[in-house]
Amino acid sequence: MPERKNATPTPHDAVFKQFLTHPETARDFMNLHLPETLRALCDLDTLKLESGSFIEESLRPYYSDVLYSLKTAGGDGYIHVLIEHQSTPERHMAFRLLRYAVAAMQRHLDAGHKKLPLVIPVLFYNGKRSPYPYTTNWLNNFDEPALAARLYSHDFPLVDVTVIPDDDIMHHRSMAVLTLLQKHIHQRDLAELLDRLSTLLLAEHLTGQQLISLINYLILAGEATDAKAFVHDLAQRVPQHEDELMTIAQQLEQKGIEKGLKQGLEQGIEQGIEKGRKQEALKIARSMMLNGLDRHVIMKMTGLTEDELAQISH
Repeated sequence: MPERKNATPTPHDAVFKQFLTHPETARDFMNLHLPETLRALCDLDTLKLESGSFIEESLRPYYSDVLYSLKTAGGDGYIHVLIEHQSTPERHMAFRLLRYAVAAMQRHLDAGHKKLPLVIPVLFYNGKRSPYPYTTNWLNNFDEPALAARLYSHDFPLVDVTVIPDDDIMHHRSMAVLTLLQKHIHQRDLAELLDRLSTLLLAEHLTGQQLISLINYLILAGEATDAKAFVHDLAQRVPQHEDELMTIAQQLEQKGIEKGLKQGLEQGIEQGIEKGRKQEALKIARSMMLNGLDRHVIMKMTGLTEDELAQISH
């Protein structure tokens, strides 16, 4: 069965849904078929039929057959019982049930609740093939179920840059500048970062475009009291990126940090990126010329003009 059920349900689905959407029938079903440990958690007198239609991030709706919400036997918290009918086996049915369960949890949070509800998926099967041939444990759909069980039953990996020592960050190669700046982005005085940032930029782990993006981030998201001065000082320390950085610093000065920040930054970034692209094109063209490629082919592939190529040859 695809993510979205057919517009015309099978007779099996139709009769099943007709019965199980009746709360009294659903109560009997749960009394009969829920495992005792789960049944003991449920206050079946609080059954409430919910919409089985969910919307994923892709905005394509998909449906479960029957979804009930109910209170726990202790009176606090919520449980959902999601009952899915199948008249044909489906290899990844357990994963689809999990997706429905997660969608029900998300809708519960969207309604303003602070805690996730326990969602109990139940598969009701009446196909010709017997017994049901596929797993109902979604972890068994992985090549390595034991590894998947460890991953999804423990804390996910966390990269908390706020607690990584700066000295350690300096050894993070191409991630170092981004990590260092994001760690300290809320500081009002970034002067103490100049030495570290300069050292990292001089190591040339960054592309020109990455540098421009970082400065964009620093100015728009940062809380530094004088971003223009910081960019200017950084430009003095990093000669290979001086042009791009000075362009941004000059633009900030012209527009004013408070009133014209966004406009000035966008223009500075455009100029810096364009200059970086032109420099990259000149490098590529020079290499092509050294390898004997035709000048017209080089101009077509790099977008450079005859005059710009002439400058390379001198």
